Amino acid sequence: MYCSVHDLKEFYNSKLGCVVQRVLQERIGEFWPDLHGLRIVGIGYAIPYLLGISTDSERVISMMPALQGVHAWPQEGKNLVCMSEEGELPLETNSVDRVLLIHNLEFAELIKPNLQEVWRILKSNGRLLVVVPNRTGLWTRADWSPFGQGTPYSASQLEYYLYDNLFVHERTEEALFMPPARFSLALKSADIFERIGRKISPFIAGVHMVEVSKQLYAMPRNGEGSKIHARDRVFVPKPIPQNYKT
Repeated sequence: MYCSVHDLKEFYNSKLGCVVQRVLQERIGEFWPDLHGLRIVGIGYAIPYLLGISTDSERVISMMPALQGVHAWPQEGKNLVCMSEEGELPLETNSVDRVLLIHNLEFAELIKPNLQEVWRILKSNGRLLVVVPNRTGLWTRADWSPFGQGTPYSASQLEYYLYDNLFVHERTEEALFMPPARFSLALKSADIFERIGRKISPFIAGVHMVEVSKQLYAMPRNGEGSKIHARDRVFVPKPIPQNYKT
């Protein structure tokens, strides 16, 4: 089932959504503490987390999948959102420093084209941060939230998909340990759940956060061949005559 952009916007406008936004935004800041002069792209529904991106960044863009829909952002100033098809990002090759993939991969119909496009637009020293629901977490049971929709992943499964699409694993963290409850006591205790959960119960986390870099292969220079020299004389065995008898 696809969450529409209106469902996602409504969730993040709620009290619970604001707490989730704050918790995950702090964790994203731990991955990327300095974004000065970098070009940032959020794919999926990343607007709540792009709001906290440093104003020192060179540019911030949000790309929303066509199946989810789109709405303008920010409310004031020039629009920084565009809608794109899966596997067809309207961006130049090697043009982005950081990509945040959230509320996207679990809804993707075709994972490989999605990741291949991200690989294409990333610079050689770029980084991708993927945030997806944890298969064993409590939030996957909350089907009224965006983390309870789509296909959840285990950490190893997600890392394999990224490796299979030419990404190098850098770091994996778990986040969103607070229960998917909407009463005020749970909301006020979100920070306590995060501190305790990271130490004793990582398997109940709501989401996996996996950072990867671009895997590159060195190309051979023109005119350079093998460094191994063949011998001048090569032994070639003679064929056995047809009328030969043992």
